[in-house]
Amino acid sequence: MKKTAATQGEAPFQLIDAKIKELNDWRGKTLAHVRALIQQADPAAVEEWKWSFPVWSHDGILCTGETYKDKVKLTFPKCASLQDPARLFNASLEGNTRRAIDLAEGDALDQAAFKALIRAAAALNAKPAP
Repeated sequence: MKKTAATQGEAPFQLIDAKIKELNDWRGKTLAHVRALIQQADPAAVEEWKWSFPVWSHDGILCTGETYKDKVKLTFPKCASLQDPARLFNASLEGNTRRAIDLAEGDALDQAAFKALIRAAAALNAKPAP
């Protein structure tokens, strides 16, 4: 995965590392696991730090990794049109553009389906705007 330099201070990958370490619980482990899956699915993805949380991009945002007290939320900002046969998307379903996956403690993530979503999001970003 490409590591981009932050405009000031630490690089995004360092900020993500620090966030995972700071959480020091199931949320940190979940975020680290998701990060690894993204790296496997799209080695050209770029790690960024925006809005105080991790963002993974490839020709546009693939997904964000927000952490809350009771969940890790993976938001795919342009992916409402993507096929999701494994039904990973379980949040933000009412909108016309974005979809999200909320993971609570103990939730299992279908790794193959998640990687397929990452690859599909990258392909969607690569398409020229109509």
